[in-house]
Amino acid sequence: MTTVAEAAKTVPERHYTHHEERGVTPHRSNPLVIHRELETLGVHEGMNVVEFGTGSGYSGALLSQLVGPSGKVTSLDIDAYLARWAAVIHQERGVRNVECHDSDGTAGFASRAPYDRMVAWCTPPLLPKAWVDQVADGGIIVAPLPIAAVPNMTVVAKIVVRGGQPEVEAVANGGYIEATNSPKTDLDLPGRWVDWENRVPSPSWISLAWRDEDDQLRTGARTALDRLLKDTHTEPYGREIDWPSWRTFTASLADHRLTMAGLNPDLWAIGHTTATSSAVIQQDGTIMADGTDSPSLEVLRGWLAAWEEAGRPAPETYTPRLIQQDMADGQDGWALRLSR
Repeated sequence: MTTVAEAAKTVPERHYTHHEERGVTPHRSNPLVIHRELETLGVHEGMNVVEFGTGSGYSGALLSQLVGPSGKVTSLDIDAYLARWAAVIHQERGVRNVECHDSDGTAGFASRAPYDRMVAWCTPPLLPKAWVDQVADGGIIVAPLPIAAVPNMTVVAKIVVRGGQPEVEAVANGGYIEATNSPKTDLDLPGRWVDWENRVPSPSWISLAWRDEDDQLRTGARTALDRLLKDTHTEPYGREIDWPSWRTFTASLADHRLTMAGLNPDLWAIGHTTATSSAVIQQDGTIMADGTDSPSLEVLRGWLAAWEEAGRPAPETYTPRLIQQDMADGQDGWALRLSR
């Protein structure tokens, strides 16, 4: 049996990620994280495996080594350019057991199912029913899943399918680009659940868990973002923020006033907003609010105090549960939620 470490020694990562003819792959994942997910996936020789998010082709090449000549790998990407180039690079290296297709991975790929293993390098809005239906009994899915209906709040889940039902065995810190129904061009903006964005004078955006209460003009989202950008009260938190722990804790609160924002380049912010107040804390520890007497600021301070009292718990310490969702758009599946 080939191990992930052994496979990594034989696959030239930079040949895929920095190919001379195709160029550098944008938004590529850290190879060490890819190795971690494949270790969790537990691939054996002869298996039928599917991956969602072809990217550079590097992960598909690793899977090719893990399943061996008697196994097969299906690799899907919404971006035809990436899927086709990965197929060419595989061909150059003599890799024959990987098929690359440009396709929406959230629908799976039924023609080559059932799969013994399934891995996703992109984040769907929920665990798709199509994925579960296309996994063999006892098969494993490793995928990033949202833990709240705002961007950038994810964990990577190991899911075992038994009798057609998924069960989460473990979660780990991590996340990948959002799965979208067309190639993503703006890599700085989340691909899903952005309720308002400004492009001038500088980029900023906001996402509200309470978007269903907003009107058609997104007045609540626009107003909440404006409060955080104009005449804003700021104060330092005074301690370094453990972002994976903090975002997981706030998601576990299941507060429908949860808010995620991007107020500055490369800095996410998490907090609380209402129709009349706003407060968030950025990754650098800066607290921003619409005033010193902001009701949202009071709530945010309470969240931070509860987080510290809980000991800044790691994402892996939460209890996961899958909640079945029947969506009007036909995208049925399971939402992942965490609790302590």
